Amino acid sequence: MIRLLISLFLLFICTDLKSQSENREPKSFKAFPIKSEDIKLDGKLDDTFWSDVTGISDFLVQEPVEGGEPTEKTTVKVAYDENYLYIGAIFYDSDPDGIKAFKMRKDAPLNTDDRFMWILDTYLDGRNAYFFEINPRGLMGDGLLTIGQGRSLNKDWDGIWRPWTYIGDFGWSAEIRIPFHTLNFDPKTSTWGINFQRTIRRKNEEILWSGHKRNQGIYRPQDAGRLTGLNNISQGLGLELVGYGKAEALKVQNESEGGYNNSQSLDGGLDVNYNITPGLKASLTVNTDFAETEVDDRQINLTRFPIRFPEKRDFFLEGANIFRFAPSSGVYPYFSRKIGLRSGNPIPILYGGRIIGKIGKVEVAAQQVKTRETDNFSSEDFSVIRLKQNFLKESSIGVLYTRRHTNKGKEFVPPLQDRNTLGIDLTLNTSTFLKNQNLQFQAFAVIHNPESPGEINNNIWDRSARGLRFNFPNDPWSGSLSYREFGVNYDPAVGFSRRNSFRRVEPRIRFSPILEKSSTIRELQWEVSFENLMSLQWKKLTQNIRLTPLSIRFESGDEISYQIIRNFERLEYDFDILGDNSIVIPVGNYTNWSHQIELETANYRKIVYGIELKTEGFWSGNRTEYENELIFRPFPGINLNLGYIHSRVNLREGNFKTNLVRFLGDFDFTPFISFSSNIQYDDISENIGMNNRFKYTITPGSDIYFVYNHNWFNDDGKYKTSSMLGATKITYTHRF
Repeated sequence: MIRLLISLFLLFICTDLKSQSENREPKSFKAFPIKSEDIKLDGKLDDTFWSDVTGISDFLVQEPVEGGEPTEKTTVKVAYDENYLYIGAIFYDSDPDGIKAFKMRKDAPLNTDDRFMWILDTYLDGRNAYFFEINPRGLMGDGLLTIGQGRSLNKDWDGIWRPWTYIGDFGWSAEIRIPFHTLNFDPKTSTWGINFQRTIRRKNEEILWSGHKRNQGIYRPQDAGRLTGLNNISQGLGLELVGYGKAEALKVQNESEGGYNNSQSLDGGLDVNYNITPGLKASLTVNTDFAETEVDDRQINLTRFPIRFPEKRDFFLEGANIFRFAPSSGVYPYFSRKIGLRSGNPIPILYGGRIIGKIGKVEVAAQQVKTRETDNFSSEDFSVIRLKQNFLKESSIGVLYTRRHTNKGKEFVPPLQDRNTLGIDLTLNTSTFLKNQNLQFQAFAVIHNPESPGEINNNIWDRSARGLRFNFPNDPWSGSLSYREFGVNYDPAVGFSRRNSFRRVEPRIRFSPILEKSSTIRELQWEVSFENLMSLQWKKLTQNIRLTPLSIRFESGDEISYQIIRNFERLEYDFDILGDNSIVIPVGNYTNWSHQIELETANYRKIVYGIELKTEGFWSGNRTEYENELIFRPFPGINLNLGYIHSRVNLREGNFKTNLVRFLGDFDFTPFISFSSNIQYDDISENIGMNNRFKYTITPGSDIYFVYNHNWFNDDGKYKTSSMLGATKITYTHRF
């Protein structure tokens, strides 16, 4: 293994050094300096100063014909003054009535709409960048890009910026203003990395200014061009204050005494952010609250293992790109939902501190959070430190440390000792393998101490995880080979582990050619993968063979695919599948086949329908499952989503059905005023949940929220209220 790592390391060094000597000069253009009094922004680009700015129009097609000429012209111009960066763009369209623009909510996915995306690599390191996107109706999307093989975008970063758009008989246009104080950069550097991409949705056409090849793209900062001439720009003091006030009324069922407990509260908190250096940001939060956070999507879990839900709280989302550990390797030594949440229920956070940014070539993230003691849980302290050293052109090595300290309380007798976790990850990336191919190698190791000093099994190997992964993410051929091993007692206290005590090998290969000459079919795909999961004693536990005989993406945007799966499971303990002892799967070996068909119509249509049909052997019997999703967009800004999942399970041990219904309604009146309603029901918990949220953005960074949650439970056929919550929250951001 050591020889393999050394050989691979040398291969990457040689490849990287060779690529540096052969690199072509990237595209570049100069930003135009202007005076702020000359500016009136309305999206039309009719201000006189724009006529003096030299634009760029040399875009090339990425899809459908790589390197082809775009069917519609695009012109982009960039100007700046001391405080702001301005981008003006004209998107000519020979059929303005065909422009797609359904959505207006911030950060909504734009797989439905025409769009304009751009990135800013403010440190010109080809590793990280700010990401922005808009649609013709002024929807704002932003995030943080991190170098990787494939898309590595954290859209939960929220910058303070503003677009103005206009739709006319020529197509559509946009003016964008980005304050320099919302970005981190080196004031001594006058050149940034920059790139632009336009999507013409009805044609499924993607055009780029730089990095138009399919193995490149907007999500890769190393493929960006250059923006020069940024002189005498100011970041301000780098101080930001974010305050909030909240009024809340709560009604909760009292299960022991009957009736309900009612409470009202007024609360507030403060976040302080300060740029210690142009690349290093410190944050302090006091009495953190997440009343405005969206609820989790409900799932019915018929597996033996827990489900990992995504993080949705703003405080833990910022800097998530740096905290990520060995991406795509299936290991999570740090999982932020372990902080301030128990079984999805919030635990109050007293305060937290954080440092995020760069010191030279080292990416730094450190976090300290303290939770409040409740009636059921003790107060806890959580510490997380992440360091990542960049080397060569695209590679890095990092360490991650977490600590969980539980203060003495009535729940723990005797008190738990501090639980410490240490992880190391190595990533070797190159985008110039065999001249223009992407290649990635990852390796990781994680270890933690016992939960208590008296733990019988104190073997380091049993409390650790390790693995490596090769990845070849290219078109039309792609593939990967991974190995990971989790000890029998591996369970990081601030991490997530779906399963432990196994060795796992998984090779995968995919072929997905683009049919450039076809007027009907855009892309075909064939894929095969093999998962072999064994015990630490090399006994076969799980084995999955997945074959995709054919997947078709049509020129219209519609997709259809068929998949065959052979599954083997060794069940070493009886499995209570519904959690109520009504149906128990006995110990044994189970081999089954499944067939799965997926059909989805193109997302840009007003009515979108997707269905997934699955019939499979399931433990001692069989399961038939179908998942339906219907999306209706009658008017711009209104998106109605109805989902229904049904399973019918027939086993030797018994039969049952499951149903899950989810309705999501988004009503976006403007990019700054929105209302959403999320209603969910499943017949396993027999609970109905409703989450309603109204949001009004006064200015970017300052918002008003009105939240109403209502949950019902089944009481002998009658649904009664289990809890009700009404909250009003106001946030205000001021930057100096």
